[in-house]
Amino acid sequence: MQQTWRWFGPHDPVSVADMIQCGVQGVVTALHDYAPGEVWPLEAIEKRQEILSPLPWSVVESLPVSEAIKTQGSDMAAHIEAYKTSLRNLAAAGLKTVCYNFMPVLDWTRTELKAPMPHGGHAMRFDLVRMAAFDLFILGRAGAAEDFDAATIEAAKTCFAQMSDGEKSTLQQTVTMGLPGANDGWSLEEVRSLLATYDGIDETKLKQHLTDFLAEVVPVAAEVGINMCAHPDDPPFSLLGLPRILSSQMDYAQMCAAVDLPQNGVTMCTGSLGVSPDFDPTSFVAQLGPRIHFVHLRNTSRTLPQGAGKTSFFEDAHLDGDTDMVATLGALVAEEARRGGPKTLPFRPDHGQAILQDLTVESLPGYPLLGRMRGLAELRGVIAALEAK
Repeated sequence: MQQTWRWFGPHDPVSVADMIQCGVQGVVTALHDYAPGEVWPLEAIEKRQEILSPLPWSVVESLPVSEAIKTQGSDMAAHIEAYKTSLRNLAAAGLKTVCYNFMPVLDWTRTELKAPMPHGGHAMRFDLVRMAAFDLFILGRAGAAEDFDAATIEAAKTCFAQMSDGEKSTLQQTVTMGLPGANDGWSLEEVRSLLATYDGIDETKLKQHLTDFLAEVVPVAAEVGINMCAHPDDPPFSLLGLPRILSSQMDYAQMCAAVDLPQNGVTMCTGSLGVSPDFDPTSFVAQLGPRIHFVHLRNTSRTLPQGAGKTSFFEDAHLDGDTDMVATLGALVAEEARRGGPKTLPFRPDHGQAILQDLTVESLPGYPLLGRMRGLAELRGVIAALEAK
């Protein structure tokens, strides 16, 4: 398997030299200066490749799907044409794998970015009670009470009553970090406005919107030699009343069947999928292996409180947590062997706990240098042992 590393561009605190010293074989990045719906120019793509040299740009994550495409708004046709042009430009520069997600409004959601861990470091955490406190009493979303059980609502009332104004502000900023272009400036009214664009769009309709999008762009990807791979919902259950459509093995099987081309594939994220107690990674690979074009290897541990089909969880170390990472890697190594050669399946150590010097420097949430390097080293060791069998 090809060992890759997510890099957020020239302003990322981790440098190309750092990645080389970590043993990285390829880079996962994107042109974040371009808004969803805009064309990525070939010149900008080639400039990013020059900056990364001598490391190759292995995976595009993400070529974003705009909200206009997800909701089939007035700009949908123009945004789809821009997406096709960007795919052609990426292919012209030699890129062959494009990761994207179809999560409505929120890209990912956590309630704490630096939850203390027993070893003295910290990790990202999703706490169901804190999420309910935000939804019910800070955002004040209509219908929010229907999405939580009685015990969670009572606990959220107590939690909210004990919060200072500063803690409420921090919670709001943390939850909204998953919004497009998120920053400290999102007002609650702006969040409500974004949510309102999904009025009348349930899971069935959003799945159809995804199929419509794929029917347009996957033939272009096939034409130019690009594999597209959808990232799962994070977490894999509904939040803020929004539909979730890529949360399970069944969801992915339906997506692949809806546009049945090999280029219509999967980003297997063991952290996002693994939040669900029903996730079986070996079964996932057995059924969908040929459609897995990219892998995020991370681990999560479910914790209390839980309720109404939702659970609290935190980002665990890569070989700990609820997902059997050794069994997962065994299935993936076997899938790669079936394909006929090593390093045909890129993976990256997704997220990581902040440890050691990570605690004294600024890093992007979930992307500390040493925590991810530890994860990559552990995963590399497991893969080496499996490949040596």
